[in-house]
This record gives sequence, C-alpha cells and structure tokens, in this order.
Amino acid sequence: MKVLLIQEVPKLGVPGDVVDVKNGYARNYLLPKRMAVPPTQHEMTRYAKLREQYQRELADRRTRSQMLAEKLQGAEFTFARRVHDEDKLYAGVRPQELAKEIETRFEEKVDPERIAMDAIETVGAYTARVGIYEDISAEVKIVVTPSS
Repeated sequence: MKVLLIQEVPKLGVPGDVVDVKNGYARNYLLPKRMAVPPTQHEMTRYAKLREQYQRELADRRTRSQMLAEKLQGAEFTFARRVHDEDKLYAGVRPQELAKEIETRFEEKVDPERIAMDAIETVGAYTARVGIYEDISAEVKIVVTPSS
C-alpha cells in the first residue's frame, strides 16, 4: 500500500515522501498514529509545502550543528572528584555528566547516548567524541582532578 508520510519515520522516510509499505503496517500503525495519509492529489500538493519546510529545517539544523561542533572542537571540561587509593575515583565521569556540562557551558543539548567515551575511573586527561548530528562530531578533552 502506498502512503504519503506527514511525519519523519525512522528508516522509512521524511514528510512528503510517498512510500510503499505493507498493508497491515499502514492500516495498524502509520494511519492511526497520523504519521501518514493516503496519497491523493490534494494531499500531495498540501504536503509538498511541508516537505519544503522540512528541507529548510534540516539545512538549518545542519548549520547549527556545524557551528556547535566548531565551538566544541578541542574544548576542555574539568571534573573534580573524590579519590581513594592510587588516584581511583569514588564516582566515575559518565556521558550524562559531560552532556550536562556541555548544555551549561554552550546552552545546547547533546544526547548522552551520542557521546563516545571510555569509562573514566581514574584521575587524568581523556578525550571523548561528541556526535552532534548525523556525520558531524567533535573531539573534547576531559580532565579529571582530585577534589580537596
């Protein structure tokens, strides 16, 4: 069954796309959740404008992501932690904390799941890769120091 998408559906398409899906998927999921409509001529012209708007939004999102990547590239984040034997941390530094620090400093949200870093359990300097949008990412430095 052919349907016209009116919302972005992961791994299927973007608003304005006409896609061919199984009848049950269209009837039981896409149509009831108002993610798609039957591709009539009226709906096609109506959602052509939506597709243009969506394309502009994607271009804007890419531009903003590129600017954030430039700001983040090489940025250094310092975390003070309590330590015990041999500079081991009581509480390690996690991606959620780095995402919160990025949001505080740069006023931009970053999904913690898009931060690639090893578990930090000792004092020292580390690097992490922050995936911002699709193929745009930045390397940041993380410095962990003992707190007093």
